[in-house]
Amino acid sequence: MKLNIALLAGDGIGPEVIDQAVKVSDAIAKKFNHEINWKPALTGAAAIDAVGEPYPDETHEICASSDAVLFGAIGHPRFDNDPSAKVRPEQGLLKMRKKLGLFANVRPTFTFPSLLDKSPLKRERIEGTDLVFLRELTGGIYFGEKGRRDEGETAFDNCVYTREEVKRLAKKGFELAMTRGKKLCCVDKANVLETSRLWRETVQAMEKDYPEVEVSYEFVDAVAMRLVQWPNSYDVLITENLFGDILTDEASVISGSMGLMPSASLGADIGLFEPIHGSYPQATGLNIANPMATVLSAAMMFENFGLQEEGKAIRNAVNEALNKGIVTEDLADGGKSYGTKEVGDWLAENV
Repeated sequence: MKLNIALLAGDGIGPEVIDQAVKVSDAIAKKFNHEINWKPALTGAAAIDAVGEPYPDETHEICASSDAVLFGAIGHPRFDNDPSAKVRPEQGLLKMRKKLGLFANVRPTFTFPSLLDKSPLKRERIEGTDLVFLRELTGGIYFGEKGRRDEGETAFDNCVYTREEVKRLAKKGFELAMTRGKKLCCVDKANVLETSRLWRETVQAMEKDYPEVEVSYEFVDAVAMRLVQWPNSYDVLITENLFGDILTDEASVISGSMGLMPSASLGADIGLFEPIHGSYPQATGLNIANPMATVLSAAMMFENFGLQEEGKAIRNAVNEALNKGIVTEDLADGGKSYGTKEVGDWLAENV
């Protein structure tokens, strides 16, 4: 297969971890006789510095004409610490999601046998955890009308959803549940929010089309509690943008390190694949960032193309590295650790 992949390294540790995912992907391409044409493009703070825009038109054209996007991270402290900044790296991410139609964020959370005791939760609570969040990505409060009034003394952010936005996300959730444990949880706040009531009634109306799927409805605060009590009770969860943003970060640490969790953002035509961690500016250039989440995001990318064996080969290499202790300092527990590049090299040689 010939693949054209847009490569958006972004900011902070983004370029370092992306380099390792490219190494591993190229090794997979060689092993399975594929051809990958990487198409680098600017985004985030790096793009602001270069052209004054976090998601330039040229970058969008490269992404839109590619088969998929492999993405690093965006963000820089000089923007985080300046509330008056008019242009921010994160605006590029929101713009990219909207323009590419990436409405479904797929965030798996799973455990690694060799790392069960590194989780902040007890082994018996997390063993067997294998859940997936589908977070709606292009609607809700992040995209609603926002502003100030009363001479800046009052601020507002509107949360707006259409039934069609809910249906297309829920459809992906039902379809995913059918391939897994056939359990779907709709996460909302329907006792308070009108948008949540729209979510709930829309999903309820879809249940008849998927009679094999067991559907539950839970308030977001209850799910936040259950994620640290019984995460292994969940299979597929669907929710709106803000709730999903918060809950998926909570779930991400169950595995023992945020540096292990991949994600995908999917739309009608193209998928974007990225680690869930941020740009981690403090580690930039130090060769200490964990590249495994980005490498596993590449595995999700191959699997999205229907290349299951390729994805499995990457996952096997990551598991073997964890078993052998070929890890960066965040997983070393004071023992021997390896640099970002060294972990990438080992994975590429062992796929």
